[in-house]
Amino acid sequence: MSDQSNIAELERRITAALARIGAGLDNLAETPTEVAPSVDVTALEAEVTRLKAALVAEQATVAELTEKLNVASKAPPQPAADPKVAKMAQQLDIQGLELQRMRKSTVQLREHLRVLHEAAVENMVDPQLINKAMQAELESLRATRHTETAEMDEILAELKPLIEEARANG
Repeated sequence: MSDQSNIAELERRITAALARIGAGLDNLAETPTEVAPSVDVTALEAEVTRLKAALVAEQATVAELTEKLNVASKAPPQPAADPKVAKMAQQLDIQGLELQRMRKSTVQLREHLRVLHEAAVENMVDPQLINKAMQAELESLRATRHTETAEMDEILAELKPLIEEARANG
């Protein structure tokens, strides 16, 4: 079982125990003040004292488990122990950055082309607008190239162990 399920099970058991203790204390409180001669008053007082001590101990345990649960839920996720998973996560990060770069350059390219188109409609084509559009297009091509390079690196990283295994067996 996981720590979370262990904590949840312990909390359930503690809550049930606290309910039983509370019910026992309520029953003791409801007993008549006059005790029948056959009932040992000191035994009842000892039982009440024992139950109160058990209640305090259970409340302390609940507080401790609640604190552990709060700490566990706030703890950052542990990094993957498997190096393959870590490497794949790194590759995904690289691809994500390249994708962001490509999206940004695509947005810039669209904006420059829109401005260039508006200028062309008004017969006022500015060489600087053409230059900016060309620069945005070049940046978009670079971003596409970097994305493709990252994908190729990922493919090569997956193929490398297979090639080495084939060489070792071949």
